[in-house]
This record gives sequence, C-alpha cells and structure tokens, in this order.
Amino acid sequence: MDRYLVFGHPVRHSKSPFIHTLFARQTQQELEYGLAEPAIDEFAHALQVFFAQGGKGCNVTVPFKEQAFTLVDRLSPRAKRAGAVNTIKLTDDGVLLGDNTDGAGLVADLKSHGVTLADSRILLLGAGGAARGALAPLLAELPSELVIANRTHAKAQQLAAEFCDLGPVTAQTYEQLAVSFDLVINSTSASLQGELPPLAPALIHTDIAIYDMMYGASDTAFISWAKQHGARQTMDGLGMLVEQAAEAFTVWRGIRPGTKQVLRELKRNLGVI
Repeated sequence: MDRYLVFGHPVRHSKSPFIHTLFARQTQQELEYGLAEPAIDEFAHALQVFFAQGGKGCNVTVPFKEQAFTLVDRLSPRAKRAGAVNTIKLTDDGVLLGDNTDGAGLVADLKSHGVTLADSRILLLGAGGAARGALAPLLAELPSELVIANRTHAKAQQLAAEFCDLGPVTAQTYEQLAVSFDLVINSTSASLQGELPPLAPALIHTDIAIYDMMYGASDTAFISWAKQHGARQTMDGLGMLVEQAAEAFTVWRGIRPGTKQVLRELKRNLGVI
C-alpha cells in the first residue's frame, strides 16, 4: 500500500491524516497516511529514510517548509515563488518534486465562500511564510490592489518588491492604511496567542470579507474583533486546510477529491458543528 506522511514539529495535533483518509475513501485510492515528528535537526535524515523505505509523498508543515525547499530535486513554479515547500512527491523517474499548495488552497476556499477576488482591494496582514505562499495565487486572480501591512514595515516592502512583477502589490504601515478594502486576510499567527494585528477598527465595514488563516473550535481573536466592529462575512482557515490538502492529494494521485463533505466531517470532528 502506498505510504504518505506529514512531517512537522509538533505534529500530533495535525488533522492531515483524518483529511487524507477521507479523500482516499472517497476516491477509492489505496493508501495510508501517518505522522512524523523528527527532531528539528533530524528532518533531512528522516525525509531521506522515508523515501528510501518506499514512501510515495509527504506534506511538510511548521517548522520544516523552508528546509524542505532546499532538500528536493525539483521545484514547481509556485514553490519557487513561495520560497517554501509543503508537498513533496516522488515522481515515476525517482525525482523528489517540491510543491506549495497553501496559496491555491486559500484561493479555492475564498471562492467557495463566494468572495470575489477580481478587481477587488485586498489587504494582506503579515509578511512571513504564509503571506509569501499566498501572494502569487492571489495576484493571479487580478485584484485591483493588494496591500501588505506588517509590524516590521521593511519586511512588507521587501515582499512587495519581490512580487510586484505579478500585479499591483504595495506595502504600507498599519498607520498608513486608509482605503476601503473588500477583503482582509490575516496571515499572522497572532490569533494563536489570542492577540490582534494593530488594525484600525475604522477599516471594518459591513460589506468587507474577513479571513483568518488560523482556525479553532471557536472564533479566532481576529474574527471576534471583526464581528464586533460590523463585519458580516468572516471565515477562518479550516477550509484552506482542506483545500490545500485536496491540491496535494491531486499532485500525488492525479485525481481531485471533493472537499465539501470532508470539511463538514472535519468540523464535526473538531466540535465546530
């Protein structure tokens, strides 16, 4: 039976085995999917051993995505742009192909919620790896404007400069933000600590869409804050998790699973519904 893993540290909380087991059942694919939590300095060796012992592919999560970028034989265009790898496939000719499905998962989830990206004004909070992975897929949807805001303004400026060839992307400080945005995406990990990006409440209006890449059994701190200030459409990152997994499954198996029922099952598993 074909073997797949998710590598991370920590990773025992991961819902990837749950998701991919449902995908396999749905598409009648024979595979098993497990967890691997190597020590921080042992990831490269663990990855080598996994594929040497017959592994077919893996997901890679925090803190190994940037390291995986340097360990594969070939990179997909979107992995090159993201500067990180979250999906690895052993090809038929023995090549380790590194891909990044995070941005595609984000865009797919936004579209599933009916969010219009073309000609929209998008504010992206954060300038770390999650933001980097999202930029190219978001700009491919042809927004009229994409602004990056980050606590360290220089990082936002650097990121905007790297991606400005793909579309209208600029960097602003939180204090400079004034335009009325259609969509705000929080790519920071602030919600994990129950904290908020320093965003002015005046930027929130009833027609804005709010997306937090983090998720939990209840609203994240950012989503709760946005609702308090009048946002009617709010989304967390649970759908993104399922959509990026579906993209990875497609890379591995050449068949795209459906995500709606799997997302419902995942919410039930988490106690969200």
